[in-house]
Amino acid sequence: MKKQLKRYWFVVILVLGIGFTGFKMDDRYFEIAKNLDIFATMFKELNAFYVDEVNPNRAMRSSIEAMLKELDPYTVFYPEDDIEDYMTMAAGKYNGIGATVSSFDGAHTVVMIFEESPADKSGIKIGDDILKINGIDITHKDESEFGRLLKGQTGTSVKLTIKRFGQAKPIEISVNRDIVKTPNVPNYGMINEEVGYIQLSDFSITAAKEIKASFGELKDKGMTKLVLDLRGNPGGLLNMSIDICNFFVPKGNLVVETKGKVGEWNKKYLAMNAPIDTEIPIVVLINGQSASASEIVSGTLQDYDRGVLIGQRSFGKGLVQTTRDLSFNSKLKITTAKYYIPSGRCIQALDYSHRNPDGSVGKVPDSLKSAFKTKNGRVVYDGGGVEPDIVLEAQVPSTLTQALIREKKIFDYATKYYFEHQNTKPENNFALSDQDYQNFMTWIKNEQFTYQTPDEKAIEEVVASSKSSTDYAKMKASLDEIKKIALESKSKSFITFKEEIKDQLELEILSRYYYQKAMKFVSFEKDQEVQEALKLFKNMNKYKAILAGK
Repeated sequence: MKKQLKRYWFVVILVLGIGFTGFKMDDRYFEIAKNLDIFATMFKELNAFYVDEVNPNRAMRSSIEAMLKELDPYTVFYPEDDIEDYMTMAAGKYNGIGATVSSFDGAHTVVMIFEESPADKSGIKIGDDILKINGIDITHKDESEFGRLLKGQTGTSVKLTIKRFGQAKPIEISVNRDIVKTPNVPNYGMINEEVGYIQLSDFSITAAKEIKASFGELKDKGMTKLVLDLRGNPGGLLNMSIDICNFFVPKGNLVVETKGKVGEWNKKYLAMNAPIDTEIPIVVLINGQSASASEIVSGTLQDYDRGVLIGQRSFGKGLVQTTRDLSFNSKLKITTAKYYIPSGRCIQALDYSHRNPDGSVGKVPDSLKSAFKTKNGRVVYDGGGVEPDIVLEAQVPSTLTQALIREKKIFDYATKYYFEHQNTKPENNFALSDQDYQNFMTWIKNEQFTYQTPDEKAIEEVVASSKSSTDYAKMKASLDEIKKIALESKSKSFITFKEEIKDQLELEILSRYYYQKAMKFVSFEKDQEVQEALKLFKNMNKYKAILAGK
């Protein structure tokens, strides 16, 4: 074994030596070859003499990740063990059981199930805690480790030991793995007699096909106006964004252009096919989590004045990734270019090439942003995401609601509610009654749930800074009175924020019955962006005026 290892290092150093000699006339390649040689010899010495055994896979993975961390978060290395994750991202499907598992306080809990997946068919429920996989205790396994145990080839089975709400003893469920498809369009339908709604959550390989199918179905139901919801959509495949834009802009129009260091890769992408509808009024909903391909679609429709954008400024990811095959079945997803939408603007918001001294990444300053114009002459800007035509303030949950979500209390209560109401499936416009909400408040009192309000935090800071004052004794009575007022306000928080807590509870409960389609059963009356779109559609003169730049 040692002889084989020595022979391996001899070959590595020989190859590097050849590279070192071959590129010595070019300073850049000289530096690359030199540093590769240093790295190889250093790793050889570590492997030979370090006091403990060095795991070569782990060491190399750490080295690669540290190097890529200096670039941008979208340049990612996929070793052979993680190729399944890459395939899921690109193809929108994978071999496995069709359940999303998340870790919290040492428990590995099923937080989502894909409809008609092996997990669904086998009877696994959202809220189940997975204790063992094929007899292997996963208590101390991280998400990547137990994720690999769950995934496997189609037709193979996996045995799960599960702790379920309301059952004293763990149960065992055998699941036959299969191809799991992740939907790009989890929800679509008619909001009213005229307005159709399509929610696009991803841009995997079937995104355009799903959009086209749902659009056609809604047209058959009488849709004359469309709300396209891209909120929270992180993006995906470039060609899917091009195809979806092509549905609404004429053939031959520029959709997006990519520019990078490798000149021959620079390319203009045109709408290559006949559109399906160039006239229907469109409102596109975006927010701060709409990124990449979402920004190509929303920005391109805005540049052609093809639709009105409503919501909050998008994320600002104007970078294009290309996948390169590496040795031993590994891959590198690498940022190779920036993309530019039809007006000529690049919406990239963060400048990864010029980091701050502390390593952080700054946004493109307003002073360096340039103005561009849409087809109708409206002024738009680069360097900061896509700015909606109608900007609405983001609805930020209260500190209490955020704490209930973060501490998994809303999730756990939804699990409890489901198992107590399995035979009463919620229908459209599902709403918890006042008694249901009272039951939740009674339950939460026994859950040892604590949280700190902004007022309490501010008072705590004042008290801490005041204790060093010689007048602290005089201030203490007033500070105690302020504390008392803050506590009284806090005790009423479950009433003050009743409606937003109920909204979160209702959505979480609905997910137990309808999975990703839960949003379909929530009333659009509570959605401020959808309501703004409906308001705009009732005033088509305003809609046209916005697109005309008046």
